Amino acid sequence: MTRYNEWRNLPEMFFEQAGKLGDAPFLWRKSDGAYRAWSWAEVARQVSALSRGLRALGVARGDRVVIVSENRPEWVVADLAVMAAGAISVPAYTTNTVADHLHIIEDSGSKAAIVSTARLAERLLPAAARADALEQVIAIEAIDEAPSQGVSVLAWEDVLARGEAAPDDVAETVGGLERGETGCFIYTSGTGGAPKGVMLSHGAILCNCLGAYHLLLELGLEDEVFLCFLPLSHSYEHTAGLYFPISIGAQVYYAESIEKLATNMQEARPTLMTAVPRLYETMHARITRDVERAGGLKKSLFDKAVALGRKEYEAPGSLGIGERLTDCLVERLVRNKVRGRFGGRLKALISGGAPLNVEIGLFFHALGLRLLQGYGQTESAPVVSCNMPHRVKMHTVGPPFPGVELRIAEDGEILIKGELVMNGYWNNPEATAEALKDGWLHTGDIGRLDEDGYLQITDRKKDIIVNSGGDNLSPQRVEGYLSMQPEIGQAMVYGDKRPHLVALIVPDGEFLKTWAEETGKPADLAAMRDDPGLRGAIEKAIDRVNKELSGIERVRRFVLAEELFSVDNEMMTPTLKIRRHVIREKYGPALEALY
Repeated sequence: MTRYNEWRNLPEMFFEQAGKLGDAPFLWRKSDGAYRAWSWAEVARQVSALSRGLRALGVARGDRVVIVSENRPEWVVADLAVMAAGAISVPAYTTNTVADHLHIIEDSGSKAAIVSTARLAERLLPAAARADALEQVIAIEAIDEAPSQGVSVLAWEDVLARGEAAPDDVAETVGGLERGETGCFIYTSGTGGAPKGVMLSHGAILCNCLGAYHLLLELGLEDEVFLCFLPLSHSYEHTAGLYFPISIGAQVYYAESIEKLATNMQEARPTLMTAVPRLYETMHARITRDVERAGGLKKSLFDKAVALGRKEYEAPGSLGIGERLTDCLVERLVRNKVRGRFGGRLKALISGGAPLNVEIGLFFHALGLRLLQGYGQTESAPVVSCNMPHRVKMHTVGPPFPGVELRIAEDGEILIKGELVMNGYWNNPEATAEALKDGWLHTGDIGRLDEDGYLQITDRKKDIIVNSGGDNLSPQRVEGYLSMQPEIGQAMVYGDKRPHLVALIVPDGEFLKTWAEETGKPADLAAMRDDPGLRGAIEKAIDRVNKELSGIERVRRFVLAEELFSVDNEMMTPTLKIRRHVIREKYGPALEALY
């Protein structure tokens, strides 16, 4: 029997779970080369103290508090404490610039901010000093010799101590919070312009948690371990990597970085993990590259495992006697080793945040890793639907979660209704009225429901390319095929109101390094952009892709980028989606010159 429909708010859910689990490990973070755990009781003690400390500083019900921190136990404490004080949590990305922080602080009208390190404070404090409403910044770690820039900077431990000395009335405060009240503002990652503050209620996130519970219940939810590496400031990880684990009493490990993710998987040995398609694409490239280098029998067995796994997916029960025997062999020699790279006890990988290329999904499925693609957006807290473990349809994003009403508008747009839908955009009634009509969230995505009620996303309204012949094209589909080629790391196609598609290509890093070694040329993308040999190799890769595409989808010409698309140069969001408007601003003239 679950309590999802009975919990009134997120802090209430947490304190109830902490009361049950006490000294059991909850949050794990790397320290001095080893993972160390914070218990449920310790986190609850700090949440209570910080909540009281915030109110002692003047933070009142409905006030907003910005959180700027990498993933760590204190992030969780801060988020829960803000909401337990009756205030509204405003998570912000660690990659934000001073201008980004200033926009969020001023737009939200935040009264206080919590920052983890001196490095992150370097970009937060200048913004805080320019914002009229913000009164104080709480520093988790010491900010040595960092100028306060006119803002009051308080130490985390001092605020905790102040809270511990205050009357313990947290239960009373939490008990007064209603399910429909806004608990947090999640600012959209800005793929198409300035971020908007999405107001999510406690109930919206609890509704998502209930859906995830029903989704994964058949896998046996017991003693679950999550490995968290996506930023907690993103709605996907905020719900699926924090509040859902809390709801089932799971442990959460925080990865050190994407670069150390493979090592952290071996250490944490997660049972459940959420990630974005870009990670799966990177893993696919790494695994296939290793197999190609090994060659011989290892490659032959690997290819056989993939082929048999795909055949069983496409036609269950179709393997003959000989194929079943071979499948048992590659299960031991290939698939078990692949699963071992993920820690050896994964029940499911969840993909969300962007469309997953079907071929990538089938690759992992064929290798014995259950990969469940879901769909959602920040405005729906964020999950709307997900593939069921017992019935995976890789070209879809599964059926809607319980409690989610979904219908397809006449123009194909996906409309959503239910408790998961946002309360609106903060301080933006025009955008709210455009997105919410008669209670229905207009997602901006185009899709259809199949005969099993599974949702298939065909494209995003704003990203659809309409060529000069009036044909509608999906850029994400073409880019997915391009990025699967070993020579291509990233791609963006272009061609709205043009006769055909052209592409901006970033060569794969490993391929570029090998090419440089073989040719004796510098492994510098900007210097090698016009190298005939490199361009010839990329052209062959595009030719392979074009054979798989329809005539109107084929890429006719391309230009090589000068640099990798990254979060640092603002060409990608923190969840690794490309920012088309930023890329077009820099490379638009070069792409136009291809016509």
